[in-house]
Amino acid sequence: MGRKRGTDVRKASVYAIVINSFQIVLVLVILFLILFGSQTLLGKRSAKVIAALSALIVIWGAAVDIREAFNARRMNNEMDQMDTLMDGMETLNRTLRSQRHDFKNHLQVVYSLIEMKEYDEANAYIEKVYGAITSVSELLKTDSPAINALLQMKTSSCGERGIKLTAEIRSGWKNLPVEGWEACKVLGNLIDNAVDAISTAGTPDPWIRVTLTEDIHGFGFSVANNGPKIPESIMPGIFKAGVTEKGEGHGMGLFIVSSVIAEAGGEIHVTSDEHETVFTGAFPKGNIAV
Repeated sequence: MGRKRGTDVRKASVYAIVINSFQIVLVLVILFLILFGSQTLLGKRSAKVIAALSALIVIWGAAVDIREAFNARRMNNEMDQMDTLMDGMETLNRTLRSQRHDFKNHLQVVYSLIEMKEYDEANAYIEKVYGAITSVSELLKTDSPAINALLQMKTSSCGERGIKLTAEIRSGWKNLPVEGWEACKVLGNLIDNAVDAISTAGTPDPWIRVTLTEDIHGFGFSVANNGPKIPESIMPGIFKAGVTEKGEGHGMGLFIVSSVIAEAGGEIHVTSDEHETVFTGAFPKGNIAV
């Protein structure tokens, strides 16, 4: 369901930034030669004025293009996040429809087992079905459909990779000071970061624990995992752009997390040792997102 056009937008924005940056530098060089070079190049004073104005206009246009290119990349990233959430909501919707469709069949099986006096089998069957329903119901406790969908999607994807993801939802996170999809950017990137750390290290019996809380001050969250300890060398700047152990082209996830939280007036911290790594943060109560 993800969009295939995202790569083209990114390439176009990179080309626009590079080309317009080169244009600015070139025009500045020409402007310098006109203003301070040989007078034979100029002819009259009016030529200076016209050339200077032309150069300024070109520079202004190039600067606007670069700004719009950066805006386009930002909007493309946001659209990618929205696509991810839509995929998650579709997955959650299919799961709920499937459970509703199967419920009648489950009742018929249980009824038949009881009629045949296979009580142990009936009990085992009920426990199995109850566990499947509860696993989904536990992820529907927030008041944000986007967050519910994200947690459902991440739980499924982690399960496919052999990682046990549990969600301890102690608050409905109603009236968040940020949009639901912005909160999903935070939780999603933290979960993805944990998955990467666990997968890279090959951690035995891997797990991730997501906790959502609330008090009079704000909406708290934590994402913990039993992956390897974060090296002390990168801890001081871990939320800066490009700081990562995964090589060039990575290291933006935690920067995005800290940017969203900082813009909302919140905070985030990280602790890490040989047993677990925990990212803990909060969105303050204040301006309510519509």
